[in-house]
Amino acid sequence: MKISAKKIIQAFLFLCVGFVLLYIVYRVNDKNYQAQCALEGIPPADCDLIQKVLADFQSVDWWWMVPIFACFMLSNVSRAIRWRMLIEPLGKKPSLINMFLSVMLSYFANMGFPRIGEFVRAGVIAKYDDLPVEKVMGTVILDRLADLIIFIILCGVVAFFQWDNLMSALESQGVSSGGWPFKLFILTVLGVLGVLTLRYIIKSKSKNKLIVKVRSIVLGFWDGIKTIAKIKKVGWFVFHSLMIWVMFFLMTYFGFSAFEQTKHLGMEAGLTVFVFGALGFVIPSPGGMGTYHFFLGEALKLYGISDADGFSFANILFFAVQIGCNATFGILALILLPIINKKKDQIGD
Repeated sequence: MKISAKKIIQAFLFLCVGFVLLYIVYRVNDKNYQAQCALEGIPPADCDLIQKVLADFQSVDWWWMVPIFACFMLSNVSRAIRWRMLIEPLGKKPSLINMFLSVMLSYFANMGFPRIGEFVRAGVIAKYDDLPVEKVMGTVILDRLADLIIFIILCGVVAFFQWDNLMSALESQGVSSGGWPFKLFILTVLGVLGVLTLRYIIKSKSKNKLIVKVRSIVLGFWDGIKTIAKIKKVGWFVFHSLMIWVMFFLMTYFGFSAFEQTKHLGMEAGLTVFVFGALGFVIPSPGGMGTYHFFLGEALKLYGISDADGFSFANILFFAVQIGCNATFGILALILLPIINKKKDQIGD
C-alpha cells in the first residue's frame, strides 16, 4: 500500500491536533493542580504538573504491565479469530497471522488518522488473501458493529449504577438535559434521509459513474455484512466478542494496581473508568490523544481522584498501551506482513 506525501502531511496535521487537545487538557489540569497546591500551602515552585507526572511514572509498579500486555495480546487474538469467522462465509479462510498483524497495523494507523485503520486492515487482507476489498470492508463494519452493541450495553450498565454521580457531575459543569429531544429529532431526520438516499442508489438504474461506483461499494459492504447469518459457530463468535471487551476492561483494572493513588479502586470503578476511557477513543483524535485523558480524568473524579493524579494515570496507560504496544506491534506488523506473504506474492507473480 503506497503512502503519498499528501497522506503523510494529513497524518502530521492530525497528530498536531492531538497534541493541541492534549495540551488543552494539560492546561486545565495544571490550573486545578495549582489551586490544589495553594489550598495545601505548597509553594508554586514546588507545584509543577509535568514534574509530578514524571515522578508518578517513576513510582509505577511496572510489573503490572505484564498482565496488561497479556490482556492486550489476548484481546487482539480474539479479534482476529472473530473477524476470520466473519470472512469465512465469503469462501476464504485467511491465515490467522495475517488477521492478527492486520489488526495490529490498523491500531497503528489510527494513531495517525482516526478510523483509517479499518480501511488499512481490510486492504491488507484483500491484498494478501485475494478477496474483494468491498466485501472485506463489509465484514470490518460488522466487526465494529458487534463492538458497538457491547459498548452500548456497557454504557447502559454504567449509567444504571452511576446515574446519581453522573448527573451530579454534569450539573457541576453546567450541563443540563435540556435540548435532547430536538437533537434526537435532528438525528432521526438525518438517519431517515441517509436510508432513503442509500435505497435510491441501490434501486436506481442510472448509468452515472458516481452512482454506479457507490452502488457497487454499498452492495459489496452488504455482502460482507450478510456473512453474520452464515457464521457456523455462533457460540464462539459471542465468546470472542466478550473476550475482547473483558480483556479491555482488565487492562484498565490492572492499571489501577500499578499506580499508588488508584490501587484502592475496585471493579465497579474499573468498569466506569474503562467505559469513559473508551468514549475518548470514539471521539476522533490520534489514538485518543487528549480526549482519552479528559474522559479518564473525569471518570476518576467520580471516585475522589484529583485532576493531577487522574492526568498521571491517563498518561501511564496511554503511553504504555497506545504508544508502547500499538506503535511497537504496528511497526512489527508493517515489517512482517510482506515477509510472511512473500512466497504468496511470488506465486501470484
